Amino acid sequence: MATLRPGDRGSGVAEIRAILVGQGLLAASDQADDLFDAACERAVRAFQQQRGLMADGIVGRSTYAALREASYRLGSRVLTYRLSAPMSGDDVATLQGRLQNLGYYHGLVDGIFAETTHDAVRLYQAEYGLTSDGICGPATLLSLNRLGSRVTGGSPHAIRQEELVRSSGPQLTGKRILIDPYGTDVDEAEKAILWDLAARLEGRMAAAGMTTSLSHDRTSSPSDDEKARIANMIDADLMISLRMGHYPNAQAHGAASFYFGNHHGSYSTIGRHLAGYVQREVVARTPLLDCRVHERTWNLLRLTRMPAVMLDVGYWTNPSDARLLSSPEFRDTIAEAILVAVKRLYLQGQNDRPTGTYTFADLLEAERLSY
Repeated sequence: MATLRPGDRGSGVAEIRAILVGQGLLAASDQADDLFDAACERAVRAFQQQRGLMADGIVGRSTYAALREASYRLGSRVLTYRLSAPMSGDDVATLQGRLQNLGYYHGLVDGIFAETTHDAVRLYQAEYGLTSDGICGPATLLSLNRLGSRVTGGSPHAIRQEELVRSSGPQLTGKRILIDPYGTDVDEAEKAILWDLAARLEGRMAAAGMTTSLSHDRTSSPSDDEKARIANMIDADLMISLRMGHYPNAQAHGAASFYFGNHHGSYSTIGRHLAGYVQREVVARTPLLDCRVHERTWNLLRLTRMPAVMLDVGYWTNPSDARLLSSPEFRDTIAEAILVAVKRLYLQGQNDRPTGTYTFADLLEAERLSY
């Protein structure tokens, strides 16, 4: 679909207006039902903010996909598992939430009908006398509606994530980390800096006994969906993505960290913990402005089965941030901050030190003494 902007007109605009009306973000208007007017732009921005997207008021590929997902309500279509192109939408998220409350679904409520959702539907169907085919059709919906829901006392996914971290122990040795150096559409100078930062981080992690992989080589720029598939394929324990911020106004500056979280109230518990540690360590060790930690629904964070964090290490469009990032010593500091943040995650508050004071030498010594 072509990108839609204020001033555009046509059937595509009419479609997004209808969805926004259904979301309660836009009033119906017979006079402007196919015009991308100011009211439509405000509604798009509100929708983007609600869904953890870049709130630019423009309907590009990501916003259009999110709008389409929002248009589905549980019962409006039959839900089934498709390996090559999994179904996604608010109806899937509602189904996952109900199955989670009933104790059958233990993943993130991410709105994607993947294998874990299929298995949860099959288990529910088997226990309630339905055909156990994993397809959520009229009979399964009728059963769910009759049964209602019950509170289980916490997110099984969060509990499982926290237990995996706790049971893996505080040592970094053997932990598998996927490092993602940069996204698409970056210039060669920015790419070189982020690649060098990834190499410095990879070297420090290897020295600490961790097993590291890169999401791609220096000559390729795979999509976020492809990077998530790679992370899942190698069964990484964590994924750390390195980016730089961009903004038309050169005054924008600072560092920010992101983890998966959505408007359904589902989020990656460990992702949020790690993003917080990363943000605090980077801000404590550098002059970068604290742009805080945020939850987002970006596919790189949404499609990975392991906790994933994206770090904006500064704004490439800000001269001061760009100068800092051009310094090898500064990149060493960022790499050390990220490694220490990962260590703090696995320490879980035990034998920890104040933010910004744990050095690389301290960390290596702690790893040595743990054996």
